[in-house]
Formats: sequence, structure tokens, C-alpha cells
Amino acid sequence: MIDAGNPLIPAGYDIAWSIVAVLVIALAVAALVSLARSAKRLTATHALVWTLVILFVPVAGPVAWLAIGRRAMPAERNSAAG
Repeated sequence: MIDAGNPLIPAGYDIAWSIVAVLVIALAVAALVSLARSAKRLTATHALVWTLVILFVPVAGPVAWLAIGRRAMPAERNSAAG
């Protein structure tokens, strides 16, 4: 008979996937906070679209905002601020 181990102690892959899930959630939260701080420079439509992308495209959405979105501000708003 094979011992399945203690079911209350998760296997290594369960711990690894839990860590991955926490990191994905943390990345999304960081992107949403960054978006909220930049919301004054965006139109309402742009902010809504970026919010939906961050929430519904798990890793690529937050990475896209952090890498591209916060640097690509509309020219008329960016030049008016500066």
C-alpha cells in the first residue's frame, strides 16, 4: 500500500502555484495603483480600457501598463503639463 502523505500539508507544486498566484495578484495591484496615480493624465476612456486590460489579461496586461502605458501619454495632455 502506498502512503499518500498528509492531505493537510500541500505538495511542493501546490506551494509553487500558490506563490505564482500571489505574484500575479501583486503585479496586478501594483499596475492598478500606478494607473490610479496616472489617471489625471489619461482620458476617462483610456483609463477604463487600461483598467480592463490589467484585470482581464492576467500577466501581459499589468506588464503592458508598467512597460508601455504609463509612458505613452496623449501628446496634448503631456505637453500642457510640462
